[in-house]
Amino acid sequence: EVFDDMLHRSIPYYQTVIEAMAQLIARTSPQATVLYDLGCSTGTTLLELSRRLPADRFRYVGIDNAPAMLEKARKKSAMFGKSGLIEFCQADITTCGLPEAAAIVCNYTLQFLRPMTRLDFVQRIYQALPENGLFFLSEKTISHAKRLNRDFIDIYHAFKRHQGYSELEIAAKREALENVLIPFSVEENLSLLREAGFAEIEPYFKWFNFTAIVALKCPRR
Repeated sequence: EVFDDMLHRSIPYYQTVIEAMAQLIARTSPQATVLYDLGCSTGTTLLELSRRLPADRFRYVGIDNAPAMLEKARKKSAMFGKSGLIEFCQADITTCGLPEAAAIVCNYTLQFLRPMTRLDFVQRIYQALPENGLFFLSEKTISHAKRLNRDFIDIYHAFKRHQGYSELEIAAKREALENVLIPFSVEENLSLLREAGFAEIEPYFKWFNFTAIVALKCPRR
């Protein structure tokens, strides 16, 4: 029930990232027509994308393994008159099929997968996409520059305090995510995408320790 509020108070520039994502998707002309959100939670990303993209161009599929999240997502979709356009499925994002994928979104989800499983996961995404298909990866990232990494974390905690979180809430959240959320650096994420097969890869948004990356599946020569 509090997830959406937490999302907007905990992730800086969330709407800005979705707006940029929509602009990039709008410039592609994929043969397939489905946009997937893996780890869709309550469906906010797909709802926002469906508001920004032509209604007759895409279908949207959100996949998550949490029934309560999906129930909330379906209610929100119905509330905004999007039930016929957006489908939500309960499944394991590491094994589910991704037919007719035009673009695949993975917002703050890969960081919760075990590091040793991430390459296989991204390779599945690469294989599911058509030529010129897009993969969007948004992640909390770390810097290997230790002093700057500490500064980035301090600035993020200041952001959360400004959003109304107490020191106790910030500390409790950090403790809850320890050894559960395992972030990569920007360089490690770029390397992962290259190894999976993507040739054109660019960060399109960065705010201290938050990074959004787009990867294009290039046509074979």
